Amino acid sequence: MVMATELTATDPMAELHVQVFLRLEGLAVAVVSALFYARTGASWWLFAALWLLPDLSMLGYLGGPKLGARIYNAIHSYVTPGTLVAMSILLKSPGLLPYAFVWIFHIGVDRLMGYGLKYPQGFGWTHLGRLGKLRGAVSETNPAGA
Repeated sequence: MVMATELTATDPMAELHVQVFLRLEGLAVAVVSALFYARTGASWWLFAALWLLPDLSMLGYLGGPKLGARIYNAIHSYVTPGTLVAMSILLKSPGLLPYAFVWIFHIGVDRLMGYGLKYPQGFGWTHLGRLGKLRGAVSETNPAGA
């Protein structure tokens, strides 16, 4: 049995533990944001219409992987919708809250599914690991195939 103190950053089990934790964190964020959305009283039709809207940020990849990663990350970071929540509270404008909660829900589901923040190498390179065919691929930037 491997003790937690024996895990290293290059240990596949350590990486698995971190991946599981980050995905569970995404699930928790999605559930809590959906509950907060429900408390706003906004229409679930609005929720359904908006929840994939942040994925339009993938169009940034038409300008190349660096620009695409920057735009995608700006939209898929909790900072932006979190700021919207703070502004809604400070400005006493609760009408903004449903939009922020849908946005946060979207990010949480993305993290749950393994779609993390992007690196400039391309869409498949994320802070949660490689996506699709890149997973386990050996390359110059990923010599171990991790």
